[in-house]
Amino acid sequence: MHKEEVHLKFFMCVIQSRQLVRTPQRTEWIMTHEEHHAAKSLGVGKAIAVLTSGGDAQGMNAAVRAVVRVGIYTGARVFFVHEGYQGLVDGGDNIREATWESVSMMLQLGGTVIGSARCKDFREREGRLRAAHNLVKRGITNLCVIGGDGSLTGADTFRSEWGDLLNDLQKAGKITAEEANKSSYLNIVGLVGSIDNDFCGTDMTIGTDSALHRIIEIVDAITTTAQSHQRTFVLEVMGRHCGYLALVTSLSCGADWVFIPECPPDDAWEEHLCRRLSETRTRGSRLNIIIVAEGAIDKNGQPITSENIKDLVVKRLGYDTRVTVLGHVQRGGTPSAFDRILGSRMGVEAVMALLEGTPDTPACVVSLSGNQAVRLPLMECVQVTKDVTKAMNEKRFDEAMKLRGRSFMNNWEVYKLLAHVRPPVTKSGSYTVAVMNVGAPAAGMNAAVRSTVRIGLIQGNRVLVVHDGFEGLAKGQIEEAGWSYVGGWTGQGGSKLGTKRTLPKKSFEQISANITKFNIQGLVIIGGFEAYTGGLELMEGRKQYDELCIPFVVIPATVSNNVPGSDFSVGADTALNTICMTCDRIKQSAAGTKRRVFIIETMGGYCGYLATMAGLAAGADAAYIFEEPFTIRDLQVNVEHLVQKMKTTVKRGLVLRNEKCNENYTTDFIFNLYSEEGKGIFDSRKNVLGHMQQGGSPTPFDRNFATKMGAKAMNWMSGKIKESYRNGRIFANTPDSGCVLGMRKRALVFQPVTELKEQTDFEHRIPKEQWWLKLRPILKILAKYEIDLDTSEHAHLEHITRKRSGEATI
Repeated sequence: MHKEEVHLKFFMCVIQSRQLVRTPQRTEWIMTHEEHHAAKSLGVGKAIAVLTSGGDAQGMNAAVRAVVRVGIYTGARVFFVHEGYQGLVDGGDNIREATWESVSMMLQLGGTVIGSARCKDFREREGRLRAAHNLVKRGITNLCVIGGDGSLTGADTFRSEWGDLLNDLQKAGKITAEEANKSSYLNIVGLVGSIDNDFCGTDMTIGTDSALHRIIEIVDAITTTAQSHQRTFVLEVMGRHCGYLALVTSLSCGADWVFIPECPPDDAWEEHLCRRLSETRTRGSRLNIIIVAEGAIDKNGQPITSENIKDLVVKRLGYDTRVTVLGHVQRGGTPSAFDRILGSRMGVEAVMALLEGTPDTPACVVSLSGNQAVRLPLMECVQVTKDVTKAMNEKRFDEAMKLRGRSFMNNWEVYKLLAHVRPPVTKSGSYTVAVMNVGAPAAGMNAAVRSTVRIGLIQGNRVLVVHDGFEGLAKGQIEEAGWSYVGGWTGQGGSKLGTKRTLPKKSFEQISANITKFNIQGLVIIGGFEAYTGGLELMEGRKQYDELCIPFVVIPATVSNNVPGSDFSVGADTALNTICMTCDRIKQSAAGTKRRVFIIETMGGYCGYLATMAGLAAGADAAYIFEEPFTIRDLQVNVEHLVQKMKTTVKRGLVLRNEKCNENYTTDFIFNLYSEEGKGIFDSRKNVLGHMQQGGSPTPFDRNFATKMGAKAMNWMSGKIKESYRNGRIFANTPDSGCVLGMRKRALVFQPVTELKEQTDFEHRIPKEQWWLKLRPILKILAKYEIDLDTSEHAHLEHITRKRSGEATI
């Protein structure tokens, strides 16, 4: 039900296992000998067909690739159905058996390689009869459909009629009784591929994150020309019945206004819009950005078009105004790292759901719910999706917003605060909060600072910005920030405030003096592991310095994603996409030269998050990380694996290495080993990506995540300062007055830094338990390693009504 762009996004789908043995240091997954081999024989004697239908979406190819390779891994035969349902009806060469190599180089391609088509024939019973005949003749009784609600509804109809269709085919003499008996029931599993994110029951649909990438790329490009000429731009994005793309885009680019179908503007919106635009110009802005969903309407249900808005702005304000309709650009381009991982994970779960299905199992859709893959009854999800459209048609807009989910509503509330609420003229809140960056730069830091500053100003607080981290706090490099100070910061990479790794302990005296001098009553620290350890030092320093007894909150922001207390850090998604883009280009080079293996070193310190997730998203053959120790024997196995791979049609290799995975098996060592062992079979090359992983404009996820984190942090801060006010001053010395704001599964939670100490490996600067390690088996299976995949505890079938009632708010 959620539309959680945070790519709970995005990466947190896990392979779960049967028995957990927990110790303070680690979690072990225990399987019996029989369970080790269960998955490998699960598909023996079975056949799976996979098709893509409806509008194409980036990431569909990743799902197709995963279905094919995991299906083959389980012993099943897997078939492509080309051109969607039309190919299913027409049969012939449209239904072809897939091989392991046939999905190679598919991962990074946009659209759908196996084609998609609208099919009128399948809507008629005669068409479905022909489709059933084509499946029965090939022994296919498992169908994976990747598409939107219309495609999935058609699949459910097909399944419900299956018995009658077989009877008709047998009566007509087109199939034998034996064939009918072998194909007595049809299993259907759906994966939702839609850039609109309009399907209820899943946090994110395949293609949504990539569409946001395309939109933000264009918004960033338009911003430069708009500033040059002081123009207003009206950008129309897709979303006929769902405003998700428009809403998240507005948060990610700091738009002045957004129009979405779920929440039409008030009756006097024309005056409000014009006043908002003129106020923005008065504060020094040289441009205005307005985002419009293609299905935007007013409260009477009448369309609000881009041209309507342009005419209004020109007539009332006289601004030079242009319209850009993005159109099908949003469907194109290479898929983002999130969509590749989402598609891959959903494909794995779809195969398991199909092969475990029985005649009594209802058609299901594999859904992303927080950190898990869940199976939901297909038609329940379709019905709730239709209920949203019905509510909008009947002008029950509040209900439509609720049906979209709490995350959608939370996005809307943050947008309204930042775009529609006027900051007060006087500082009525009377609190002084300082904001700073600590540690290495990370894309999205500036978006977090902007959100924090502006929410603070809206609350009537005085907001200070600290340059150069704790060092700047000690030296008094502090100034007051107004509304315009952070204008245009959302899309800028790096750290505008400057950031350093310096910790506060050696400068407590100077820091305390400046806290008093500037009357700082709360501190928002945006940064990586140094921000976390700096917070611990501040807690310890409270014993000596009363001035340090002020509330503080740490917002994790680091490409390494190694801050305890949070599954994601601001900046990690941008770094991951940078690595993926580089790997795509390297694979392209390797494909041209053939028989070449690239060893690529990624950042992350001792944390293997970037190497693992980039390996999964780029289709790597191996990813070496510190958390999973490896020996010379493991390196030998990897080399032998690549030697065998060179005998196939896929004559290239990609190996990722985390920079500190092993002090002896360095990048140079692995390169030399591969070069020596691969002589006469393949060449080796190496690339150290370095600091390019910290640069670039933040991705839509990092912008949106940072914006919401900043808003949440400042709301918490105002309440905590008020709570700590005693005897005319702020005195906060409880553990919960110094927290890390982190994402845990599907909620943003505040956790005292002192409580996180036990969860931290300080020597290696990583949390003791990391969720993404459970994804590593997928990486190895998709690279054709003979490893074991435990399926004894799979995703269970849930109901969307129960799922919605237990939603958490982000």
